[in-house]
Amino acid sequence: MQVEIRTLDNAASGTIELPDAIFAAAPRLDILARVVHWQQAKRRAGTHKTKGMGEVQGTTKKPYKQKGTGNARQGSLRAPQFRTGGVVHGPVPRDHGYDLPKKVRRLGLISALSQKQVDGKLVVLDSATADGRTRELARRLRTLGWSSALVIDAAVDQGFLRASRNIVGIDVLPTVGANVYDILAHDVLAVTAAAVAGLKERLA
Repeated sequence: MQVEIRTLDNAASGTIELPDAIFAAAPRLDILARVVHWQQAKRRAGTHKTKGMGEVQGTTKKPYKQKGTGNARQGSLRAPQFRTGGVVHGPVPRDHGYDLPKKVRRLGLISALSQKQVDGKLVVLDSATADGRTRELARRLRTLGWSSALVIDAAVDQGFLRASRNIVGIDVLPTVGANVYDILAHDVLAVTAAAVAGLKERLA
């Protein structure tokens, strides 16, 4: 599939051949959902914690004798039925991540790339470089009409990264960091010609 290469100044800069196996596959929405759920599960901190009956502060003495008071029998003020008692089966620190087959992850990335191509939101850049000035890069992005874009490059230019850091909605990733969640979270996907070669090698 032949695609036109654009510059950051919105000018044509030749064409490039995109492999159909990566950019023209039938998008699998079920696979995209599985991969996004897997990514979000891995990102969870898992630091939620409540104190159980043996961890809350308080005496371990029996509140009152077993019989003769007319009240229900109680053994501890740390029991969950009391206001200051422990929580029953509360959350504990744990890892929410789980394994997802490599073939599913690969198919998810291919589906995300193909979906952007189907939606007409895939742009191939000749390069993604800047002098580090945010104002100049913001002007060029306004020319392109981008308000939400993910730029993928084989080796991220530090000047471009520094200039884009303060622009809301613009993110930059190396080829090795390309993932389904970030691709779908942005309106436009911009890949450089070098990144296309890197994606071909990664998804071969």
